[in-house]
Amino acid sequence: MLTVDLTDTAKKVLDIEANAILKSRENLDTVEFNKAIDYIYNCKGRVIVTGMGKSGHIGKKIAATLSSTGTPSYFLHPAESTHGDSGLVTKQDIIIAISYSGETQELLNLMPLIKRFGIPLIAMTSNRESTLGKSADIFIDISVEKEACKIVKAPTASTTTTLALGDALAICLMEKRGFTEEDFLIFHPSGALGKGLIYRVSDLMKKDNLPIADENSMFTDVIEIISAHKLGLALIVNNNKELTGILTDGDIRRNLIKYGNVSNLKVTDAMTKSPKTVKASSYAEEALHIMEKYSITALPIVNKDKKPEGILHIHDLLRAGIV
Repeated sequence: MLTVDLTDTAKKVLDIEANAILKSRENLDTVEFNKAIDYIYNCKGRVIVTGMGKSGHIGKKIAATLSSTGTPSYFLHPAESTHGDSGLVTKQDIIIAISYSGETQELLNLMPLIKRFGIPLIAMTSNRESTLGKSADIFIDISVEKEACKIVKAPTASTTTTLALGDALAICLMEKRGFTEEDFLIFHPSGALGKGLIYRVSDLMKKDNLPIADENSMFTDVIEIISAHKLGLALIVNNNKELTGILTDGDIRRNLIKYGNVSNLKVTDAMTKSPKTVKASSYAEEALHIMEKYSITALPIVNKDKKPEGILHIHDLLRAGIV
């Protein structure tokens, strides 16, 4: 059973870290930051991110975010780098080194290699006058007024600030590259978003033996068409074969309740007119968005002449792993 309420402490931690990020916003050096963006954007190789301890964990996340948003990146453990891993570094690369003090010895051991190769160095540190800060081509300030940890031992506000600045770098690079959802798909093909952008509606829709009825048909006749095709709806067209409406299971129930006797009811008086549609060339994600927005489970697919080409059901999206 909870005997001590620590939410006040939690709120203080959140306040300290939120304020640290806002302070880093104020302290952001426009010239240095834009220089970092240009260096990375023009890099012919990869962005090598390195850092020890908690800085290393943050560095791994920054490298992962950069890679997934169009900037090839790799995390290099500085302690392992002096035992052979530095062989992955090439003269085409750029280094982002993270050290709050700027004096982390494992990072400093990389300096001779960086100097020898002439690799641009971006230092994320709190001290411009530190060994790392002085060695860098670009300085990004990650200093904070205080950590959230009372004993000031565990990096908290400083790692949060570093992570936020890494995200800022990645998002700025995305914008500079004109990175799109389609580009994002290339790096996330197995996720729901990726699949939603891999598949076009034409890849998933049913296009053969469609349940189509003329708008002059009787309501009961169209019910038979729906039952025979087992898709839960029928596409209603006019004399020009243009889609003018759909009749769904829900429409059937509502009209049975409303009229009782439907023997003389025409489908045009019972159908949903001007239904939501999507084109076959649309991404599956767009179709899913429409279904979610309007709480519907199936969409008619029409061509530029508004003639039916297929039906996309929510089950089609489920089977493709999009939902």
